[in-house]
Amino acid sequence: MAPTTSGVITLDINGEKHTLPVDHRTTLLDALRERLDLTGTKKGCDQGQCGACTVLLDGRRILSCLQLAVAAEGRAVTTVEGLAEDGALHPVQQAFLDLDGYQCGYCTPGQICSAVAVIEEHAAGWPSAVTPDVRPEAGPPPLTPDEIRERMSGNLCRCSAYVSIVRAVARAAGERPEEHPRPAGQRPAEDRDTELKESAA
Repeated sequence: MAPTTSGVITLDINGEKHTLPVDHRTTLLDALRERLDLTGTKKGCDQGQCGACTVLLDGRRILSCLQLAVAAEGRAVTTVEGLAEDGALHPVQQAFLDLDGYQCGYCTPGQICSAVAVIEEHAAGWPSAVTPDVRPEAGPPPLTPDEIRERMSGNLCRCSAYVSIVRAVARAAGERPEEHPRPAGQRPAEDRDTELKESAA
């Protein structure tokens, strides 16, 4: 008898249980969008390259296009629809809204989910590739614009709203980017971006 390639699973999504039959090859992204009508999570490259499909799995960010739905059973999935509470936006959502951290909005749900995780990872003391002192006793580094850019680098924005995204993440984390000056001689990323755009025109 040939092994079955489908089964019934129960997913815990945004605090609610959903039981549904799925092909074992179905990604979490497709289960969310096509089976549960949770279309806030976007399908971008579908190859784990752009970050548009980012959701939280047990509080940690993952690319749902690379996660099989069956592997998410028994774990807590949070999508952008599950971040607001009692009609109030999550602080990250509010910061993106206040500071225009989006343009077309397609990448925004993934950016927001990633930013929520970034803030928690930083508060837990996780270093990044640009953290100057990675010793545990050093504690969390300042959440500078460079730290935010590095930690959010897996989420692409084709509209290039990066400057506002960095400001939004900083505000949601209770940081003020202007309080963290750059090292001498290092130009702001927005200046470099402007030069690249002008040279390409």
